[in-house]
Amino acid sequence: MSNLEQIVRRLASNDGGAFLKDHLIGLEKENLRVAMDGTLSQRPHPLALGSALTHPMITTDYSEAMLELITPPMSKAGDALSMLCDIHNFVYDNIDDEILWSTSMPCVLAGETRIPVAAYGTSHAGRMKHTYRVGLGHRYGKVMQVISGVHFNYSVDENFWPFYAELQGWRGELQPFIDNASMGMIRNLQRYGWIIPYLFGASPAVCKSFFGDKAVTMLEFDKGTFYEPYATSLRMSDIGYQNQKEESVGIKANYDSLQTYTDSLRCAIETPAPLWEMIGLKDADGSWQQLNTNILQIENEYYSTVRPKQVLQGMEKPVNALQQRGIRYIELRSLDVNAFEPLGINETQLNFLEIFLLACLLQESPRISMEERAEIDSNLQLTALHGRDEKLRLRRNGELISLRDWLGELLSGMEPLAALLDGQQAGQPYRAALHWQQQKVRDTGMTPSARMLEEMRENGESFYEFARRKSAEHYRYFSGRELGEERVQEFRALASRSIEEQRQREAADRGSFGEFLENYFNDKL
Repeated sequence: MSNLEQIVRRLASNDGGAFLKDHLIGLEKENLRVAMDGTLSQRPHPLALGSALTHPMITTDYSEAMLELITPPMSKAGDALSMLCDIHNFVYDNIDDEILWSTSMPCVLAGETRIPVAAYGTSHAGRMKHTYRVGLGHRYGKVMQVISGVHFNYSVDENFWPFYAELQGWRGELQPFIDNASMGMIRNLQRYGWIIPYLFGASPAVCKSFFGDKAVTMLEFDKGTFYEPYATSLRMSDIGYQNQKEESVGIKANYDSLQTYTDSLRCAIETPAPLWEMIGLKDADGSWQQLNTNILQIENEYYSTVRPKQVLQGMEKPVNALQQRGIRYIELRSLDVNAFEPLGINETQLNFLEIFLLACLLQESPRISMEERAEIDSNLQLTALHGRDEKLRLRRNGELISLRDWLGELLSGMEPLAALLDGQQAGQPYRAALHWQQQKVRDTGMTPSARMLEEMRENGESFYEFARRKSAEHYRYFSGRELGEERVQEFRALASRSIEEQRQREAADRGSFGEFLENYFNDKL
C-alpha cells in the first residue's frame, strides 16, 4: 500500500481524521440451532422470535434451523457488539433446550433430508425466499448451505465524502465519486482479501459427516475429523460455498465500475443455463424447484467475499437499487465464526477491520486484469488451505512472495492510519488491534485456526467435541447474563409486529405466485 501514508498525511493535515472516526457498523451473524448433542434442529423457527420474513434483527438464512442475527447500523463497534449480545440473549431465552453452534462448519449432519429449508409463510415474497433456497439445494446441495459466517457491514461518515472528493480534486456530482471510490475499495478488498482467513480464519478442521459418502483428499485428524495441518479457513476454500458451476459457463462479476458490476450480474440473472434447465422449473407435482433456470436465480446467489450494497425499498432488485441510488455501504463476507468468542467476533477484530477497509478505500486501486483475477483466486485458496505454512508463497504481480513478508508489509503500511484513527483516545484501540495482528505474523500459533487445532490436540478432542464444548461454554455465558426488562419488551414488540406484518402481506397478495415472479423479474413490482 505504497501511497497510503501520503494520503493519511494529507488527511491529517486537513483535519480529515475527524471524518474518518465517524462511521456506521452493522453485523450479521449466522448460527445453527442444534440439540445439545450437536444434531441439527428439526424444529421450525420459534414463534417467540417473530417472523423470519419481516423481523429486522432475527431471521433465518438457508435452513429453518439457521438463524441470522442482524444489528442495525451503529456508530461504535462496541455498541454493535452490545446489540448483538442482547439479540443472542433473547434468542437463547426462546429456543428451549437448544443451543447455537459455535463454529462456522456444521457437524453431526445426517444427510440432506435432515436439513430443513427455511420457510417464510404463504405470501408471494415468502414463497420467493423459500423457492430460492430450494433452488440452491438443487444446484449446489444442501450441506454447503449450512456453513455459517459473520458479515461486517461498513460505511464511512457521509460528511467524509465531500471532503475526500475535494481533496482528490473531484469536481462532478458526489454520488459517482462515492461509487468509484467504493468499487476501488472492493477491488482492494479482493486483492488483499487473503489477509482475513489468515488472521481470523477459524475452520482448519471439519466433521467427517459434512462430506457424507464423498471421497476426501484431506488428512485425517482422528476417526471423526478431517483437517489440513496449515489450514486457516476451510469455509473459504473450495469445500465451502462457491459458484464453481457458474464459472464453468463463463460468468464472473466485473468490478471495474458499479455499472460493469451491475451489468455482469444482470446478465447472469437473465441468461439461461442448460445445467439448471435440466433441473426444471417445477417438479412433476407442480412444486417450484427454483426461481428460474438462468445462471443465477437472483443476485445473492453469486458468491463473493465482498459486496457493494444499497438499502432496498420493498421488492426492489439489488442491481436496480445500486444503479438508481448508488452504493450505501460495503458488506465483507469472509469472516469465520470465531469459536473462542460467545458472539463469534470481538471488538479487536472490528477495530482492525475498520483499519483494513479504510486502507483499501484510500489506497490506489487499478482495475483487475484476467491475470490478476487468477492471482486473487489462487491466493485466497492457498491461504485458506495452507496459510500457516511458513514456506507458503503467494503471487503478486506475477511474482512469488512469502505470505508472511507480504502481510508484514501490508500491516506496517497501516500504522499511520491506525494512529490517525486513534487520535488522543485512551488505550489507542486501533494501534492495539493492529499490533495484535502483527504478532500473528511472527507467531502463527496465535491465529484462531492454530489455537483450535492446538486445543483439540491437548484435549484429545475431535472437531465435533471441540465445537460442542465451545457451544456449551457460550450457552453458559448467555445463561448467566440477564437481559434488561426494557430490552426484553422491545424484542417482544418487534416479534409481535413482525408476525402481524407477515399476516398483512399474506392477506394483501393478489394473483398467482408465477405472475408475481414474472412481475418481479420484469421490474413491475
